[in-house]
Amino acid sequence: MSKNTPITVARGDGIGPEIMEATLAILKGGGARLDIEEIEIGEKVYLRGNPAGIEPSAWESLRRTKVFLKAPITTPQGGGFKSLNVTTRKAFGLYANIRPCLSYDPFIRTKHPKMDVVIVRENEEDTYSGIEHRRTYDVVQCLKLISRPGSEKIVRYAFEYARAYGRKKVTCFTKDNIMKMTDGLFHKVFDEIGAEYPDIEKEHWIVDIGAAKLADTPEVFDVIVMPNLYGDILSDVAAQIAGSVGLAGSANIGDGCAMFEAIHGSAPRRAGQNLANPSGLFLGAVQMLVHIGQADVAEKVHNAWLKTIEDGVHTYDIFREGVSKQKVGTKEFGQAVVARIGQKPVKLKPVDYSKAPTRPLTSRPPYKRDTAKRELVGADIFVFWPTGTMDQLAAKLQPLAADGMKLEMLSNRGMKVWPGGMAETFTVDETRCRFQLPEDKPGSISHEALERLLNRIQKAGVEWVKVENLYNFNGQPGFSRGQGQ
Repeated sequence: MSKNTPITVARGDGIGPEIMEATLAILKGGGARLDIEEIEIGEKVYLRGNPAGIEPSAWESLRRTKVFLKAPITTPQGGGFKSLNVTTRKAFGLYANIRPCLSYDPFIRTKHPKMDVVIVRENEEDTYSGIEHRRTYDVVQCLKLISRPGSEKIVRYAFEYARAYGRKKVTCFTKDNIMKMTDGLFHKVFDEIGAEYPDIEKEHWIVDIGAAKLADTPEVFDVIVMPNLYGDILSDVAAQIAGSVGLAGSANIGDGCAMFEAIHGSAPRRAGQNLANPSGLFLGAVQMLVHIGQADVAEKVHNAWLKTIEDGVHTYDIFREGVSKQKVGTKEFGQAVVARIGQKPVKLKPVDYSKAPTRPLTSRPPYKRDTAKRELVGADIFVFWPTGTMDQLAAKLQPLAADGMKLEMLSNRGMKVWPGGMAETFTVDETRCRFQLPEDKPGSISHEALERLLNRIQKAGVEWVKVENLYNFNGQPGFSRGQGQ
């Protein structure tokens, strides 16, 4: 008999304990070979004064089992509490978020009866780095970080997933017509790695029109890979138009650990009423079973769940007069699935996990860092300038340039306002001042030269609040121009 697999389980907050109980009952009924360690996370831990929402002992359990089945949690409102989901994903390097979104027509209402899309979402960086600052009275910032190794990992995972599960096409969504460097890098990596998979069709969409197409005609997509923010938003959209966000499960995959969950929240208003649909968490648990090598159990319980849906045994959220046959509670839904273990759906397509991959999809070639020549050629110095005109600011700053640099541009909220700014442009109390070596004069400057420049600016009575160094890579600018420059 196969050895049991240790997993860590957290029952969470709100509806979490109820849907976890139903999910575990189905797994047990299907013969899942599990040794369960339970941990406490979420609201109670937060309110005991732990801003992370998880105790050190719980981290130790995750390090031991490397598999986490997690119910939704409640993060208390107010400052100081960080998202446990984001913390867990980043702490354990769970870089790939996999969210299958498919319809169950005609048993669950949908306008897209042929929809079968898998969202592969980058899970660690982008704006979800959570690096935010208030810099002046008017301006706050959130840093969008896209890295080459992070992009390579998620893009390769998307292609490996498509190949492993017999899918024909991988689509990339970005906004690189505007964010030419960050989203541009993600798109470039997609093109580079995609060339290694000639058996799979590849395409790229700008995210806004791609989202519109996904909402209108999702059947033209197969696997979609996206940076973190777009993936988070559009996986919820995809799940909802397929039938319900409440039906969607999620896998968070890293090189050593994995976390499985529903994509919905803790719904505290529904807690303790035996109403909630456990399907999202259950379908996350099905992904877990495949991940730990128990595809036989995954196939058995998943088909039993499909038969339950097909038989019209539905919780309140998907119940429809004339289609549903029986409205049941959380516990009773789980019992209905257990009663159908060994059965397969007739109208819905049965699942077949007999060809599920046995190798880890996280395998990939070693990362090779770029060796381009990197030269410091200037700085964007953001200054606090609450009063006065842009011409007055430029007049103060121009005489301060030295070491071969000159004041190239002032911009406000990204829009060039000097030289040749427009009077109609709205400005705030922070202005970007670009000091740079002339583009037609190759060379570099020292960090000491920038320090001297900053000192001169401060002594001139202008407060600088942030500095972004400007680098050339093999002579090509590693920075964007100002809007209108």
